[in-house]
Amino acid sequence: MTAATRSGYLGPAMTDFMLVDTRGGHDESWHRVRVAVVGRDSDLVAWSGDPEAPVFWRSAAKPFQLWPLVVAGGVSAFGLAARHLALACASHSAEPAQREVAREWLDRVGLREEDLACGGHPSLSPAVAAEMIREGVVATPIWSNCSGKHAALAALAKHGEVPIAGYETLDHPVQRLVRDSIAGWSGVPAADLRWGVDGCTAAAVATSLTGLARAWSRLGTTADPAMASIREAILRHPELIAGADRLDTILMQSWPTRVMVKVGAEGVYAAALPTLGLGIALKVEDGDMRAAAIALVAVLEALVARLDPAGEWPFDAVARWREPEIRNTRGTVVGQTVARGALHFT
Repeated sequence: MTAATRSGYLGPAMTDFMLVDTRGGHDESWHRVRVAVVGRDSDLVAWSGDPEAPVFWRSAAKPFQLWPLVVAGGVSAFGLAARHLALACASHSAEPAQREVAREWLDRVGLREEDLACGGHPSLSPAVAAEMIREGVVATPIWSNCSGKHAALAALAKHGEVPIAGYETLDHPVQRLVRDSIAGWSGVPAADLRWGVDGCTAAAVATSLTGLARAWSRLGTTADPAMASIREAILRHPELIAGADRLDTILMQSWPTRVMVKVGAEGVYAAALPTLGLGIALKVEDGDMRAAAIALVAVLEALVARLDPAGEWPFDAVARWREPEIRNTRGTVVGQTVARGALHFT
C-alpha cells in the first residue's frame, strides 16, 4: 500500500491544485500541478494529483549526485570549499562569480574545460544572455548551468581512479555511485529507478514524486556529515545556486536557514523546510517553467498557513510570483495567473 493510499488519496480530483492563465476575464491556459510533501517520518503530509506517478528529477537531483564525492573524502582530497559544493548543486546563470568558481573547480581537481561532458548554452538569466549576445560570447561548457555538477562528477571519477571519459553515462562507475546515492536518500530501491538522459548529457533519474520529496526532506534534516556539509554549503551560498533575480536565490536569501530550493527542468521544483522537517516536490504537468515558480510560492504559502501560521515567513520578498499579472508588449495588464484548487492534507 502506498503512502498516498494510506492517506486516503483516490486519484486526481477537480479540487487538485492547478494554475490558470486568464485573459480578458476568461480562462485561457491550465497548468495542472502534482505535489508531494513529506515529513520527518518519511510519510506523506500533503499532496495534489498523483504523488506516486514518476517524475524526472532533472536538476533537483544535484545534491544527491554530489554526495558520493563528499562521502568518499573528495573535499579534503581536492581542497574544496563550501562555494564549490554549492556550485555543484546549482543551476547557475553563468554570472562572473559563478564562472570563476567553476574555473576553481577545474584547477583544484586538475581538469580541463574539455573534460566536462556538458555543452555550453545561453545563460538562464535574460540579462546575462543579452550580454552574451552583445559581446559575441561563444558558450563553452563552463557557461553551462550544470558546469559545477559536471566538475564534481569528473572529480569523482578522478578520485576513484577510473576513466574520466564517459562519467556522464549510466554504465560508468561514477553513475553507479550516483544511482546508489539516489536510491538511499529517496528510499526507492535501485532496481525501481528509471533513467533517461538529461539536457546536460548526464544520466537523469526518475522516481515517484514522493521519492523526490523524501530525499529533500532528508537533505534538510539529516545528521549525515557529508550531506550536512552539502546542506550548509547551499544555505551559505544561495547566490551561487541560481543567480540575481531568480526565485531560488531570492527565497534562500530572504529566509536564511529556513528554506532550501532547487529548480529542475520541465516544470520541476524541489525544496526543503528544515525547521519544519518537510521535503517538497512538484511537477507542472505541461512542463511550463514560469508556472513552476508560481506554483512553488503558492505551495509554500499553503504549507506555512497550515503548519506554521505564526512563523512570520517573509512572502513579500517573492510577491512578484504570487498570482502575477499578464501584460502585453505595451505593459498593459491583460490577464493574470491564478491558483485554483488546493493541497490535500493527511
